[in-house]
Amino acid sequence: MATVCIPQVTFEFQGLRQPVVARFDQPHASSDGGALLLKALDDRLGVTERLARSLRDPRQSGKIDHELIELVRQRVYGITCGYADCNDAARVAQDPVHKLLLGRDPLAGPDLASQPTLSRFENAVGRPELYLAGVGLADLVIEQHRARLRGRARRITIDLDPTDDPTHGQQEFSFFNGHYDTWCYLPLVATLTFNAEPTQYVVAAVLRPGNSPAKRGAIGLLRRLFTRLRAAFPRAILRVRLDGGFASPEVFAFLEAERVEYVVAMASNVRLVKRSRRLMGRARMRSKASGQTEHLYGETRYAARKWTRKRRVIIKAEVVRHPGRDPKNNPRFVVTNLADAPEAVYALYCGRGDMENRLKELQHGLALDRTSCHRFLANQFRVLLSLAAYILFQTLQAHAQGTACAGAQVSTLRERLLKLAAWIERSVRRIVVHLPATGGWLPTWRQIAQRIAAAPA
Repeated sequence: MATVCIPQVTFEFQGLRQPVVARFDQPHASSDGGALLLKALDDRLGVTERLARSLRDPRQSGKIDHELIELVRQRVYGITCGYADCNDAARVAQDPVHKLLLGRDPLAGPDLASQPTLSRFENAVGRPELYLAGVGLADLVIEQHRARLRGRARRITIDLDPTDDPTHGQQEFSFFNGHYDTWCYLPLVATLTFNAEPTQYVVAAVLRPGNSPAKRGAIGLLRRLFTRLRAAFPRAILRVRLDGGFASPEVFAFLEAERVEYVVAMASNVRLVKRSRRLMGRARMRSKASGQTEHLYGETRYAARKWTRKRRVIIKAEVVRHPGRDPKNNPRFVVTNLADAPEAVYALYCGRGDMENRLKELQHGLALDRTSCHRFLANQFRVLLSLAAYILFQTLQAHAQGTACAGAQVSTLRERLLKLAAWIERSVRRIVVHLPATGGWLPTWRQIAQRIAAAPA
């Protein structure tokens, strides 16, 4: 009869007489015990349920081991816990916490789906289902904030921003992009900001080929968002902020026809530079006198050759000074239909800069750029899985306000709140998840759990 070997390693540490043995012999244990928070949030919001309802299951019901909703949850919860790829399925297939998250018996329940099963699942999603899934997630975000604000938002700001998603294989519609100097996709991400709140809530993410112009898909996405936001917040003023890649006659005409406020950056050209000369001259004189970077604001009425009419353009005349370098002119231009003072308009535009943090969280924290499938549609589905995971995290961030994790981003929240050692015990009456009794973030974890509606002891 073969002897069962228990893997272990031994350390000899300075200052200790005895050797330290690390033995891997604890059954029914997990390193993701804190993920119960996200499961509780998902049960309240219905993120994975909304995503699963948009999908069609072509499999024969009698031959299914893993329901569609279980596959969706396995991928979304896996992404939230840092298991970004289908290949990671083998790492958590027998994990009792991940079984518990899917509603299975954590000890005796069947293993989770394998990598081949998950890959077939991702590649089976069609274009109509992707559209419905994207719309469903956007509706969920809007409904969530309509309930939170009771439909009383005064102004809703929509930000669109493209980002590069480098590719490293033979993915469909991967093209070389000279601006980013790489083969890539160019996903387009949309966020919502309500009133004067500081948080930008991600509402949509659309994958696009790597050679797409910035404005590709923007009008269609904005039109869908306008329709839903006006239904949910009929009295709110809608405002759109875009970077210079979106500045085009079609975009401006669309925004004006929709009667929304807009602030859109515009690339410099000879005519605009000429109109900013006087203001730049004053900024140079001020910078020379102070020895510091200086900027002044002004405006002009301008129409590009393809525009049908003149529009208001805000001018930022900036002279940048760095120690040991010559001063540098840095004129910037923003097209707007707002009537506010030039400096105030430019400050409103600069508010979209926080969008970079949303993109970093999506890419570095939730694997928005893990688009390694060959099929373009499968990669778009992966983007939606990351979006669903981010919706859960942004809700967790909201519940963390006023705690020691206030302001923490995705990676920090995962490290502090989700990656908790857990040992699971099950009886006839209940399932007990034993978490550490000590730790720097356990009071915060308990506080957030009670806010989500966990009952205190």
